[in-house]
Amino acid sequence: MSTNENSQNRFMNLCDWNFSDANDVNLCNLGLGNNQNQGLDNLQSKVQNPNTIDDPKQEPDKTPKEGHGNLIGSSRKKTKNSQTNKVEMPQDNDEEPNNKEKQVIQNIKELGTDKVPTKEDKTIQCITIIGEIEGHFMGNPQKKATKYEHIIPLLYSIEEDPEIKGILIILNTVGGDVEAGLAMAELINSISKKVVTLVLGGSHSIGVPLATAGDYSFIAPSATMIVHPVRTNGLVIGVNETFEYFKKMQERINDFIIRTSDITDEELTKLMHARDDLVSDVGSVLIGKEAVDCGLINEVGGLKESLTKLKELIKEDNN
Repeated sequence: MSTNENSQNRFMNLCDWNFSDANDVNLCNLGLGNNQNQGLDNLQSKVQNPNTIDDPKQEPDKTPKEGHGNLIGSSRKKTKNSQTNKVEMPQDNDEEPNNKEKQVIQNIKELGTDKVPTKEDKTIQCITIIGEIEGHFMGNPQKKATKYEHIIPLLYSIEEDPEIKGILIILNTVGGDVEAGLAMAELINSISKKVVTLVLGGSHSIGVPLATAGDYSFIAPSATMIVHPVRTNGLVIGVNETFEYFKKMQERINDFIIRTSDITDEELTKLMHARDDLVSDVGSVLIGKEAVDCGLINEVGGLKESLTKLKELIKEDNN
């Protein structure tokens, strides 16, 4: 048999070997001719007797290099513990954030802020109510929404925190679920901490009682408030019964607004049934000072005025 045939047969016999230790075998430097035969003999003896494989730590120059056709794998290969025979993977301390960073990310994702009430927080807590008020049914995923199941436990934790003295609620909402919005408004109004609300952009529909729920309210000069009756879309079965239900619901909303603001029942009813401002609905659009003039909001102002008033209320409460 020729030298080349002998080499080929030896090379084909590699298929019957056990390559469980293939990470330590380098096939790139077998050589040619006699050198190849010698390399195959050396390779076969090493595979059959893995204990004879050279220790890379003892001879760093012979350590196999990574490259094309090399079976050693990546530089982050598994390491075997000689005492326990357990395979260990290298640990990367930077792969996962620590628990505190995870909690911050979760708070931002769920609440829109990383400033949840803790012992280290300041005396004033800010809460934002934006987008659509989401109630018992999930809203459109394309719209921004405030979930009442997030705001309610947040208000409870603030009420239980003795270091938080006041709450600033910033509103920019289009309205949404009536009962969820009214529930949030009632909870805000019943909290023992001082509360100031600030309307930025707009606070429409069920956002109106949310804006009046605090101890004092502000509206930005360019902000708007839409006041309109309760309404529904789709098929209505039992018109008379549905009308009576909506009538009672509207009375609940009106009673809350009148109780928490300076507007009269007659003025509120007049604004709700106006036909001049909205094309496809009845109601009124109030811009800035107009909301103050009718008694819905206490004052026109922004963040500076809101914080100043809240600090005054906290100081008066402490005295």
